[in-house]
Amino acid sequence: MPPEKKEARPAGRAGRSRVPAYVKNLRGVTNWKQVSEWLEWRGIEDIECITPDQAGVARGKMMPSKKFTSNTSLALPSAPFMMTISGDYPEDGNGFAYPEDDGDLKLVPDLSTLSAVPWEDDPTAQVICDLVHQDGRSVEFTPRNVLKRVVAAYGKRGLKPVVAPEIEFYLVRKNPDPDYPLTPPVGRSGRPIGGGAGYSIAGVNEFDELIDDIYHFSESQGLEIDTLIHEEGAGQLEINLRHGNPVELADQVFMFKRTIREAALKHETYATFMAKPIQGQPGSAMHIHQSIIDKKTGKNIFTGEDGAETDAFRHFIGGMQKHVPSALVMFAPYVNSYRRLTQAASAPVNTKWGYDNRTTAFRVPRSDPAARRVENRIPSSDANPYLALAASLACGLIGMMKNIEPDAPVGTTVNEDEIDLPRGLLEAVDLFEADEELRDMLGASFASTYAAIKRAEFETFMEVISPWEREYLLLNV
Repeated sequence: MPPEKKEARPAGRAGRSRVPAYVKNLRGVTNWKQVSEWLEWRGIEDIECITPDQAGVARGKMMPSKKFTSNTSLALPSAPFMMTISGDYPEDGNGFAYPEDDGDLKLVPDLSTLSAVPWEDDPTAQVICDLVHQDGRSVEFTPRNVLKRVVAAYGKRGLKPVVAPEIEFYLVRKNPDPDYPLTPPVGRSGRPIGGGAGYSIAGVNEFDELIDDIYHFSESQGLEIDTLIHEEGAGQLEINLRHGNPVELADQVFMFKRTIREAALKHETYATFMAKPIQGQPGSAMHIHQSIIDKKTGKNIFTGEDGAETDAFRHFIGGMQKHVPSALVMFAPYVNSYRRLTQAASAPVNTKWGYDNRTTAFRVPRSDPAARRVENRIPSSDANPYLALAASLACGLIGMMKNIEPDAPVGTTVNEDEIDLPRGLLEAVDLFEADEELRDMLGASFASTYAAIKRAEFETFMEVISPWEREYLLLNV
């Protein structure tokens, strides 16, 4: 959609030159009066009230815009936030209990996230919502609230985390039958896309029209893409976002995933954020760059007055080394995620750190001292952005609170060494449940709910017979 169409308003409207600036905002307003004017100026007919579930899937309600602005009470049952990716529900136990009444939770729109839905034919808007109980208490187990809880823990200590996610994904041919493997798409050249096109401009140009739609859709929602590149995989792209507030950046990743999928569908292609969608091709990551700001001084606490590394910097890394294995289930949330985490692959399978060393789990990129940061390279792109950011920042904060010293940095290739991380989903859940410090930081209600969901997903996976089993076991055992 061309940018000039994104702010359409009723023909003949008088006083256009005197329209308040907030009405022209592409993203966000501050109060309900501004909401009404923002919607009216664009002629918005419907609005999607959405919130991310445990998988990062948009759940919510759609309604006419007039109902949205008429003080309507919005509610959802708790069930969608206790559901597996396949639509099943976990068994009670290990601290998890499904609420007997399944009472309503209130949806509270965050008006700063209000934006257009540019791929809809009818004028439509969207707004991200938080969930609270009927008495106004925050719902502890919902992903956006989990991240807010961690950010608030930093705030109590006078600190402000800053993050910048990088999200990899694949474009693949449409595949309505899940029994068939995914295959790379056909680009404008008319040939299937091959691998080895890392940073290739020609590789990006194969999808010019689709990428143009990604940019146009993003601009219409007030989303800012820093850079876009072609990665090593066949049809694998990466989008880098500008650094900022963790909740705002998680919101952007949440919205970008919707945007990219919609742009791809418009061009008869799938966009997938599976960690390992195609056998023999690289996996897809969601790298997270992190720094911490002192709220009083506005300075990066990873760097001292003399430009040297600080205790906080070392302890942040130490906390990640100690606790990231326990949090892995939030960075690698599905059975497929662990197919990416293998030896001698581009994904790290260790808890080492180093300077500009991409084989380590925690890389310190080259930068000026004021921009010193730690990149967590473990998360895969299938992770819920709210939960991945919450887990990564929680591990670092625990390290700073407990003065955890890191190992010495490494300057050699370490992703071919012994694997330091859980090898599968159940092992990762066991470690997650055993880490009391991490559970306290994230919230006990969330931890028990999330662990129960992941155990249930594993059991569902175990019901499926794979092609490997039919190929090697059918006639040989």
